[in-house]
This record gives sequence, structure tokens and C-alpha cells, in this order.
Amino acid sequence: MRIVVTGAGRGIGRAIAAAFIDRGDQVVINDVDAEACRATAEEIGAIAVPGDAATEAGVEALLAAARAEFGGIDVFVANAGIEGGAGLNTSDEQWARALDVNVMAHVRAARSLVPEWLERGEGRFITVASAAGLLMMIGSAPYSVTKHAAVAFAEWLSATYRHQGIVVQAVCPQGVRTPMYEGAGPLKPMLHHDGLLEPEDVAASVMAALDDDRFLILPHDTVAGYYQARATNPDAWLDQMNGIQRWLESGG
Repeated sequence: MRIVVTGAGRGIGRAIAAAFIDRGDQVVINDVDAEACRATAEEIGAIAVPGDAATEAGVEALLAAARAEFGGIDVFVANAGIEGGAGLNTSDEQWARALDVNVMAHVRAARSLVPEWLERGEGRFITVASAAGLLMMIGSAPYSVTKHAAVAFAEWLSATYRHQGIVVQAVCPQGVRTPMYEGAGPLKPMLHHDGLLEPEDVAASVMAALDDDRFLILPHDTVAGYYQARATNPDAWLDQMNGIQRWLESGG
């Protein structure tokens, strides 16, 4: 298959790209960090197309390069993501950037890819979101909001196009050993409460889910129970989250 993975210079994106290559697929990787993108491509045997895939021009350049290289795209993995700020003091500029990277990058890619896939009758869009997109993330309003939006857009894509051969999947892990986790500070204990995964563990979950086309890919099994508890009793869930917030404010 012909694969494009964004945010693949390191972390989860790199691991997913490497897993596809191990299967024998052709892979283009993208990252805003051009040096990391090129180094990773050389190391794993992918094709590097560095740039900002959150912008309309950037995503079009990425997709054009992949199409020129492969003749088409079978799978798009929207992995690039940022935290993008904290609470109410987050600036409008930070909100806009988080929305661009975590949500609009997916919209812009799908806008270009879906017509091609509808014509062929098949295609796969994989959104690497976060458990925060199903639950929430204490401390970071932009991350929580945009990851919810990323999952919601993936749901919309699936509901709209699954009968026409387009498979949409949303990957929602909790704590994964990535640069974002390493910079999480006092939130680290919450993130690894149910086990800290390696990026390769998340990639293995994605590869396994290619066989059954399940929408939600949950590398941490416990997330399904949390998601159900949140939906069943939202006030109890919010009380628990507020308890964590108070614990953090008290110094942990």
C-alpha cells in the first residue's frame, strides 16, 4: 500500500511509519522538523517530504509529492499534533495553531483525498488523536478541545463515507513515551497511571486494527471503561477530574 504519515520525525508517527515499511508498504513521511524528517526517512527507508502539513499549501504539497512518487495514496495517517497552551490564559494565536494542527490539518487532507478515494471505491484515514479526545486532559484546554474535535471529525467522516469504501479509524492512547509525555511535568503520574506505552506499542495496535477496520483503536484497554463511565454518569466523572485538578493545585 501507499502510505502518508504526518508528524513522523519521531515518536508515534515514526513508529507507525516504520511498522508500515516492515509490512512492505511504500511510505512518505512528513514533519515540520525537516532535519528529523529526513533523518528518520533515511533510517527506516521512507521518503521524506518535510513541511507544515497543517496549512492548506503544506498539505497539498505533501499529497502532491506522494502522488507523484506513488501514483496515488491508499492510507493517510494524520498523526501530527501539538499541546498548544494551557488554560484560559492561552492566547488566540495558540488556540488557532492548535486548531490548525490538531483539527484543520485533518479536514484539509480529507478534502483532497476523499474525492480520489470515492472514485476508486476505497481509502483509509487514520486519525491519531488521544484518550483526551474521548475523555479530557487536565491542564490543557486547547489539547482537550481539539482532540475531541479530531475524534468528532473522524466520526463524521466514517458516518458519511463508510458505505462507499472509506475506512476511518481514530487512535486514542493514554501515556506514551514521547517528547510530549516527557514535557508533561506534574501530569506524568496521571498519564502513566494505566501503564506507559512505547510508540511501537501504539503502532502495533494500529497494525492489528487494519484487519478488522474498527473505528476506535485503544492501545490502553482501560480507556473503553473510562469512556463508558464518562457517558453513563458525567457528573461523577467531572467530580473525579476536578479531584485531580485540586490534587495538582495542592502540589501533588
